[in-house]
Amino acid sequence: MLKQRSQRLARKKRSKRIRLVLGSGLVLIMLGSLGLFFLGNRQGFFVWRRQTLQEQQEQSTAILSSLSQSPQQRNSLLKEIAATKRSSLARNRARYLLAVDLLKQNQPQAALEYLHRLERDYPLLAPQILNKKAQAYQISRQPAKAKEIYLQLIDDYADSPTVAEALFWLSQTNLDYQQKLIEQFPHHPHTQTLIRQLLKKNPDQFDLLLLLAKYSSGKDLNPIRDRLVLEYSSELTPEDWEAIASGYWQEGEYRKAADAYTLARLTPRNLYRAAKGFHLNGNIPEARRAYRRLIREFHDARESGLAFLDLASISSADEALIYLDMVIAQFPERAARALLAKASIYNRLEQTESANRARQKSLQEYPNSEAVAQYRWQMAQKLAARGNIAEAWQWSQPIAANNYFQLEFAPKAVFWAGKWATQLGKVEEARAAFKQVITFYPQSYYAWRSAIFLGLDVDDFNSLSQVKPTMEFPLYLSLPTGSDALKELVLLAQYEEAWMLLRSEIANPQELTVSEQFTEGLLLIKLGKTYAGIQQIWNLTQRNEPQEQKEWEWLRQTSAYWYGLFPFPYQDAILNYARQHQINPLLVISVMRKESSFAPEIDSRAGAIGLMQVVPQTAQWVAEQINLADYSLTKPDDNINIGSWYLAYLHDRQQYNTNSLLAIASYNAGMGNVNRWMKTYSIDDPDLFVEKIPFPETKDYVEGVFSNYWNYLRLYNPEINRLVSRYRSSFLMTNDQ
Repeated sequence: MLKQRSQRLARKKRSKRIRLVLGSGLVLIMLGSLGLFFLGNRQGFFVWRRQTLQEQQEQSTAILSSLSQSPQQRNSLLKEIAATKRSSLARNRARYLLAVDLLKQNQPQAALEYLHRLERDYPLLAPQILNKKAQAYQISRQPAKAKEIYLQLIDDYADSPTVAEALFWLSQTNLDYQQKLIEQFPHHPHTQTLIRQLLKKNPDQFDLLLLLAKYSSGKDLNPIRDRLVLEYSSELTPEDWEAIASGYWQEGEYRKAADAYTLARLTPRNLYRAAKGFHLNGNIPEARRAYRRLIREFHDARESGLAFLDLASISSADEALIYLDMVIAQFPERAARALLAKASIYNRLEQTESANRARQKSLQEYPNSEAVAQYRWQMAQKLAARGNIAEAWQWSQPIAANNYFQLEFAPKAVFWAGKWATQLGKVEEARAAFKQVITFYPQSYYAWRSAIFLGLDVDDFNSLSQVKPTMEFPLYLSLPTGSDALKELVLLAQYEEAWMLLRSEIANPQELTVSEQFTEGLLLIKLGKTYAGIQQIWNLTQRNEPQEQKEWEWLRQTSAYWYGLFPFPYQDAILNYARQHQINPLLVISVMRKESSFAPEIDSRAGAIGLMQVVPQTAQWVAEQINLADYSLTKPDDNINIGSWYLAYLHDRQQYNTNSLLAIASYNAGMGNVNRWMKTYSIDDPDLFVEKIPFPETKDYVEGVFSNYWNYLRLYNPEINRLVSRYRSSFLMTNDQ
């Protein structure tokens, strides 16, 4: 037996060796043939490889370009790419997009064909692919198969937030999955939905109320926070109080936030917010007590320096001077502000000598501080108003010598330093100031004004209304945070899925990081909630922590940040009616952004309605002129049609002579007011005319609209974009040398 067995093993080994030899020989013959073929075709292998990569790149670009089209329009392209035999990222993306489109068209079986084994080929989105499969089975009324896929998703991708999708569906029929969903994914949007469902059945569930307060956001949560505070205060921990306080703070409920922060964890930030909340609410005695407590508990914390300054602002002169001296002694980064505050107090006390000494000390010892820069700008403006241009220029020079990125007035101050230098015949100094504005404050209204003075090829007030700018729209905006799957979903314009994934990846929605807040803002815009998205991004300017300000400054250097602040919704309608009414489309969107921030149903105290804030009387008159019988000002298409025509009409007024400054001012203040201003102030210097507009709202409106215009021009017009980029690079290189 043993002998026969050993003979069989020997025969198997010989057979295996023969197969290996034959197989190796065959492989060598094939490789040799291929080698001869490729060598005969002058390194054909590398040519083939290069062509393959190029083809895949072209397919990926084609897919991204098609995302702005309807599913019907892009269907044939995606099918062609999906049908390629060679596996590639472009092919996987095409299959996924086709499946998504088919599910929306209620064609689950066809979707399943494209999803078949796709999770193996496309591991980046494997959890999402399984989720789509389960959805397809749900639509086709095959709950058993849907459950099977969901259980596979839970087993194979336990750490993926997409598991929450499976748990949510399973929880509808099995209570065990409800608890798993709540425990594993308390911050997931589906969990929030489930909790709200459970609270409807039984509203007296402390744990669920607390979970909503901690992991959800929005104004509708204030009643829940109120209930927790009034009914369950004895059960709340300091961490719970902090979450409740943060929610109140985000919603501007400062008094409620202050009360909650007094019971939260003992940290400098919490104590400062408690004090500031009382202060903002007008409860000065409580504010004083809270500020003093912060200083007592954390005497050298950054927030204590702020507390001293705030205490000084609500104290008697003698007491305030003591607090300000403490700032100067202990917090040198705030000393300049404290010295200038002391000077103001001495002025009120008519102690001119002491006031002058405090101001001089701030100028000499803290010349580069932001507080001194602001004081210099105030002095420069006063001197210029008196006609003392030379001294105004002298006072503004140190501002131009530094780059105060966070100071709102800085671009204006440097621009006027250039204007005053021009009037004084200081040509080189003027050009240096204008170049500095474009380089360091490229997003500002004054960058556009500076570009004009430098002779760059950008249109001025009197010529831009009829311009038809070339525009390019970015295919994709990079995200500063989030998983690779989230970024892939955004790349594929799957914004609802991306939003759900982002919300599930954010661990603490009450305290978003800078990058989380920005990413959330971008996705809100992509979801059509443009007003909320812009507000979310703009609110980053309110961040006070030094590290947060650094992160915000980094974001400001990215194009994604500015595309987020200046999106281009209603693109087709704007371009169509601008062309129809012969008006620059960038003017139309600039007015729209200033008027409504793209909220289509917004109205004003004056009765103006919709995207371009058209007054009903004006709308009725315009509708008669353009034969628009049936319209609604809350309907975007009608509002853009009427608003664009009226904007073009104002430009065509004889006295305005297509001057956009006058037309835009008239859009806000009315033709009667603008006609009076034209008689009072010279339009020869448009910058001075803007400064002399007697209505602060209209002055802000004009600067805001043209700031929008400049940003849309530099972002969406490729020529201007390249021009500004080259100009900035050239200036920076010259100054580095």
